[in-house]
Amino acid sequence: MPRFVILLHEVPEGHARGTHWDLMLESEGVLHTWALNAEPVAGQCCDAEQLPDHRPAYLTYEGPVSGGRGTVTQWDRGEYLVELETADQRCVRLEGGKGTLRVTLDRREPGSQFWRVSFSAAPTRG
Repeated sequence: MPRFVILLHEVPEGHARGTHWDLMLESEGVLHTWALNAEPVAGQCCDAEQLPDHRPAYLTYEGPVSGGRGTVTQWDRGEYLVELETADQRCVRLEGGKGTLRVTLDRREPGSQFWRVSFSAAPTRG
């Protein structure tokens, strides 16, 4: 199964994007990445912006981000399973150290980098 990581990205005061969580999904040698404006919690929703793909090194990295863009710490990591994937919607089941979480990403408008993300409890694989 491919891997995922969720990083808490704390940014310096006055940065254009405030402190957020980066959801990163490994695929074909890169990490597809979304900046979430809220902590991923089952039963909650938040807004997210899709960012450029990141290097796989972020799967295990913690520390300062280049260019004075703050620091990242791992919030959770593990493997994920794709349940649905279209151009405008993705649903994945994250199986990490904090448990199992289903994440559904719905694109706001076709071609947009802005998404609505919902989190729900998911049963573990059996």
